Amino acid sequence: MNAVARWKDLCLDAEDPATVGPFWAAVLGLGGETSTGTHSLVGATPADTVWVNLVDRPKRVKNRVHLDVHAVSVAELEGLGAVVLADADDTGFDWTVMAGPEGDELCAFVSRRDPRRGLYAVVVDCVDPESQARWWAGVLGEEVDASAAPEAWSVAQPTPAPPLVFVAVPEPRDGPNRVHWDVVGDAEALLAAGATHLWDTERWRVLADPEGNEFCVFADA
Repeated sequence: MNAVARWKDLCLDAEDPATVGPFWAAVLGLGGETSTGTHSLVGATPADTVWVNLVDRPKRVKNRVHLDVHAVSVAELEGLGAVVLADADDTGFDWTVMAGPEGDELCAFVSRRDPRRGLYAVVVDCVDPESQARWWAGVLGEEVDASAAPEAWSVAQPTPAPPLVFVAVPEPRDGPNRVHWDVVGDAEALLAAGATHLWDTERWRVLADPEGNEFCVFADA
């Protein structure tokens, strides 16, 4: 497949980046520093970067996009300020649903054989997860993984960019996402492929995918 974009980095909204940023730095095993209105998390490569950006919108509804993370233990995440919403021991799932300092949901996967920290996947709630996965696979020039269908459809990316996992939910999208990703690519090609133009800044263009999820497009340097 011919890609029209490639993964750049991940962005999280926060009312208090100085508090939320260090939490995610510890959860994801990244270094970080706070500047005016932003907490940047950095890893071994630019694709590991996570921006925690200041917004004036409080969280109102369940996040439409959330992070799945590898965790050493649920107790460690609780010590960092997360709270348990649904424990794996109670649900029977492989993950514990938690919420961070501002209530943003995350799913913690704990492996006793391979305890580690880091980003596991970016998960997107959808009306039509298969269609969303196929759209993003086409944009990124990757293949769709339907091994967990119909519950989930995935798009793997070259490491260290995370897999994108698309799942069906009954509730409609309500307001801007608090988690989005940036790509480097051709905005006009993305628009031709079915993206919607939202607005522009001096450095990037803001588009939305076919279900309205915002993402930012940076031109190749």
